[in-house]
Amino acid sequence: MPLHYTSLKQLTQAYRHLVLSPHLDDAALSCGSMLAGFAARKQPALVVNICSGSPPPTTRWSRFAEALHKQWALPAAEAMRLRLQEDKAALEILGVDSYQLDLLDAIYRVPHAYVDDATLFGTIAQDDPLAGEVRPHIEKLIERFPDATVYAPLAVGNHVDHQAVYRVAAELARNGVSVAFYEDVPYVAKPGAFDARMTVLGGIEAFTPILMPVDAVTLARKLDAIKAYHSQIATVFGDLAAMTATVTHYTASLAGEESSGAERLWVRR
Repeated sequence: MPLHYTSLKQLTQAYRHLVLSPHLDDAALSCGSMLAGFAARKQPALVVNICSGSPPPTTRWSRFAEALHKQWALPAAEAMRLRLQEDKAALEILGVDSYQLDLLDAIYRVPHAYVDDATLFGTIAQDDPLAGEVRPHIEKLIERFPDATVYAPLAVGNHVDHQAVYRVAAELARNGVSVAFYEDVPYVAKPGAFDARMTVLGGIEAFTPILMPVDAVTLARKLDAIKAYHSQIATVFGDLAAMTATVTHYTASLAGEESSGAERLWVRR
C-alpha cells in the first residue's frame, strides 16, 4: 500500500523516479499512466507534492481564493486538508508514494500578486519566493537518491507555480541532474499552448522527446485517479465527461507504432 510522507527522514526506500507535482493533482493529470506503469513494474516512484502546505487558520482570504474555494465546494479552513485526502486516494489508485512539502499555493503565498486567472497564468511576481523555497528541498532529495530521474513540469499554460518548479528543475538539469520534463495536462490540450511554451524555451529542437506508452490498463488507472480529485474536476475540466474526453484524446494523439497512446516527456539536448 502506498505511503505518504511529510519528512525527508521518513524516506527509506530507494526511489528511482521523483515526480515533482506543483499541485496535488498535477502528477496524476500529466503522468498518471507512467506512474501506474512504474508501480506495475515494481519501480519505486515518489510523487513530490510542492504546494501542499496549509495556510494559517488566521489567514484573511483574498477574493480570488474565496472564489476558488467556492468553485471547489470546500470550506476555506479545510481546503488543503481535504485536497490532501483526495491526493492520497488518487495515488493509492496509481500505486505510488508521496512526499508533501509544506509550501503554499500561489493564491495563498502571494495573494496581492495573483488576483485572477490572468495573473495566475502570467509572469511570476518579483516577490514570489517559491523557486527559492523549492530548490533546497529538491537538492536534498537528489542527494538522497542520486541515481533517480527527476520529472518536472514543462510549464505549458504558464501557471506561475509550474513555471517556478520548471526553473529549478532546468537549473538542476544544466548541472548534470537527470531531468525529464512532462507536458502539463490539461493546458497542453489547448491549441497553440505547447508551441507557445516551446518557443519561450528556445524551440522544440532544443529538446529530445520521449514517448511513454500507455495501454488500456494504465489509462484506466489514470482516469480513475483523476476522478479522485473531486473538488478540482469542475474548475479544471468542467465535468467528468469533459475530463475523460480531454485525457483520452490527448493520450491517443501521441499514439506510436507500438502503442495506442502515450504520455510525452522532453529532455534538454
